[in-house]
Amino acid sequence: MKISRILSVTAILLAFATVNYGIWYNITRKCSANFGTTSQYRMIDVSKYLPYEEDSYLAHVDTDIMLEGDLPVLDGAAALVPVYASVIENIYPEGCVTYEGGAFDDDNLYGENFAEGSAMRYRNTIRGFNAVVDGSADIFFTAHPSAEQMQYAEEQGVDLVLVPVGYEAFVFFVNIQNPVTDLTTDQIRSIYAGDITNWSEIGGPNLPINALTRVPGSGSQTMMDAFMGDTPIAPRRPESVFGPGLGYSFRFYLSGMVSNPNVRMLDINGVSPTIENIRNGSYPLVAQFYIVYRADNDNPNVQTVVDFLLSDEGAELIRQCGYTPLT
Repeated sequence: MKISRILSVTAILLAFATVNYGIWYNITRKCSANFGTTSQYRMIDVSKYLPYEEDSYLAHVDTDIMLEGDLPVLDGAAALVPVYASVIENIYPEGCVTYEGGAFDDDNLYGENFAEGSAMRYRNTIRGFNAVVDGSADIFFTAHPSAEQMQYAEEQGVDLVLVPVGYEAFVFFVNIQNPVTDLTTDQIRSIYAGDITNWSEIGGPNLPINALTRVPGSGSQTMMDAFMGDTPIAPRRPESVFGPGLGYSFRFYLSGMVSNPNVRMLDINGVSPTIENIRNGSYPLVAQFYIVYRADNDNPNVQTVVDFLLSDEGAELIRQCGYTPLT
């Protein structure tokens, strides 16, 4: 009787140990080796880029331009907040940026407490683009709009003008502990197409690749869709959540605005995404960014802003903001 009871208890303990080992081997072990939250979503701190504030991270250039009268409302993608906030800082009159309640609220998600009539707004890519189409913003700063966004404008009967004003690198990044430092464009497309699924296939650890994507319509996702071309992005495999992440963004947004010491940008085709390599054309993933406005916008100050950004002073402003001007 005692022997059978001992055997029963032993069997239970063995079963318990087996289950726990299975959980550790298949889940805990992999989670402990996934190099942390490589691509944890971060919002920019808009309060660092407010015009007329003493400690704002904005560009300053010598210019004789100072707008008067009907001031164009500027809006833009998160990555380009420093650029259009610097435009306001340099050529708009002080006091034109206003907030609900009179003060900027650090807790707002997309700058919702910018007041109606404020010359600066921040509604990010999707809402900000629609604001230009609908007429509540005059100029929008963005990567090239997606096909869906351009279709929305067409459906509303709105003709848009897109003016390129600078260059920026599209980058892929991993956690700094990931031994992979360089990928080819073909390897990246194969990863997102679902053909390469394990880091060991490209010189990394024997762990699944957690190939992350962004919100449809965002500047990063629009650029990624263009990069993939006719190759569709495969659905994420369930086991990928246990592996190190691979993410993508724009260079200055990642390195300057939401800088994370635990993240490393990858070389692509053996070339690093440095400003020098953007300028000389050796980095393969470079995109223009644009200002977008309605063709029927009759505010003469809209053209003044465009001319300023295309001038030598505008190029210097873009350079100071961390981006690469056209010239």
